[in-house]
Amino acid sequence: MSAFIRAILSFGPAFLAIGYTIGTGSVTAMIVAGSTFGMQLLWVLLLSCLFSGVLIYAYGNFALVTGETALYSFKKHLKFGKVIAILIIIGVSFGQWNSLTGILGISSNILFEMIAMYFPAVIPHKYAVVVTIAVLVISIMYAILLTGKYSLFEKILVIFVSCMGLSFILSLFVVHPMPVEVMRGLIPVIPDVVGGKMMVAAFVGTTMASATFLSRPLFIQGKGWGIADRAQQKKDAIVAAVLVFVISGSVMAVAAGALFHEGKQVTDVLDMVNALEPIAGKGALTVFFFGTLAAGLSSVFPCMLIAPLLIEDYRSGKLDTQSTQFRIITGIAALFALTIPVFGFNPVKGQLLTQVFNVFVLPLVILGIILMINKKKMMGEHAAGYLLNIVLGLAFMFSILISFNGILGLIE
Repeated sequence: MSAFIRAILSFGPAFLAIGYTIGTGSVTAMIVAGSTFGMQLLWVLLLSCLFSGVLIYAYGNFALVTGETALYSFKKHLKFGKVIAILIIIGVSFGQWNSLTGILGISSNILFEMIAMYFPAVIPHKYAVVVTIAVLVISIMYAILLTGKYSLFEKILVIFVSCMGLSFILSLFVVHPMPVEVMRGLIPVIPDVVGGKMMVAAFVGTTMASATFLSRPLFIQGKGWGIADRAQQKKDAIVAAVLVFVISGSVMAVAAGALFHEGKQVTDVLDMVNALEPIAGKGALTVFFFGTLAAGLSSVFPCMLIAPLLIEDYRSGKLDTQSTQFRIITGIAALFALTIPVFGFNPVKGQLLTQVFNVFVLPLVILGIILMINKKKMMGEHAAGYLLNIVLGLAFMFSILISFNGILGLIE
């Protein structure tokens, strides 16, 4: 194995973090935001990625120092920890399974549109083709999950995430916003229009994904890291946060450059085709769609894993991918994922709504780790310092504000 490949695989948990964070939900949110508001919400993405990097680091550092996982520790060491952990399991699993339906819906529709671009004869049979694609995709993913090997999940995600990142960055060279628009996007403003508040909540829900932080200790266990790997864990957290910002920002920028000034908003997967093809051309559009598809596929594994992962975390702090419980729960998740393709719901609208719900459990997830990393009996000399506590405190206040904003967005 070459030194380059070994270097990439040394950042394995970072790719799993990206798999949780950037899926079709994130891509959809970025495309809708870019086409509707241009680069106005870039500041939300920047703050979300900054706080996400710190939270990934905090959860990872806690795992390396104590050898314990998140929910198991909450239950064991915190007053009302059982209640907090159970609420987190319900909230995160509900959000991720709902995201999974949108991911499969959009991925299946994207594959159909890519096929239809070159073979128009399939267009009259859209529903049957989309459902067939959805069943094939989720069946293959479930079959791979049954192998139960962390290293295999990691390598497949490295491929998907790499393809996704390259596709979106290449697309950015074809269509992009003006530099002045990018600079203006760093000034905090919530668009004062219908859907603006909900869009901000969806942004945070998809970028500051609670599942990313909670799963970090278990994936670090799977990687075999110990306390001697604290420096590598820190680099891994930084890589994850930076890549999420670059990839997500590229998607928003492509949508802003191609659609915003044309006054074209995205409400359906087909809108992406009709809007981008005349500007970018069929070849560039295929590259962009391939990136979106890779984003979806990179999120299927993490979303299917989340419920058994959190349950096992709560019970014993160990994930057994060979257990009957693991196979049954992931099987139910696979069947649930077919909801949007089978019933023909609009995958774009469904995906955005699920991202909003993801934000509501975030304050509990942040509060839990703040309490844990300040327990000196557990953390010893590695207990959180002033700077880490300040940033996590800001992240907690940010999550409260965005959750309230999301409630307003749902009722407006």
